[in-house]
Amino acid sequence: MESEMSTRKVRLTVNGQPYEATVEPRTTLVDMLRIDLGLTGTHVGCEHGVCGACTVLMDGLAVRSCIMLAVQAGGAELRTVEGLGHNGDLHPLQEAFMDCHGLQCGFCTPGFLMSVCELLEHSPDPSDDEIRDALGGNICRCTGYQSILESVRLASKKLREQPS
Repeated sequence: MESEMSTRKVRLTVNGQPYEATVEPRTTLVDMLRIDLGLTGTHVGCEHGVCGACTVLMDGLAVRSCIMLAVQAGGAELRTVEGLGHNGDLHPLQEAFMDCHGLQCGFCTPGFLMSVCELLEHSPDPSDDEIRDALGGNICRCTGYQSILESVRLASKKLREQPS
């Protein structure tokens, strides 16, 4: 028997769009994004916050959505991998990952993209050490990390060369 006390309304903005969902208090943010909002680009990997596949930006900071409760994101502004491109065009970051073969199976890619997105918004021309540090919480089992590093370097260059 479900009572009104066993669910909570969560209002937030995701990729610039306001959303409201009614969830159980134990619902993770990744489950709300995928199941309740239909945004399946954020992947569920380890479910322990270790692999980084579920990374999204919350109020501009990278967070692991598998270990965060949906109710904790109430009132926040979220950005998921679906929010990177505009009008069907890929984001320069996505283009760079394609150009430099920074992805293979693609499972981990959304988490890498969102972690890099945060990095490049705060540090437009990061050093290799800064890139490695920013990606330290993301695991890829298919690619060598060298192609991911090259992808980030290219994305950084593309973003710096874009007209303001």
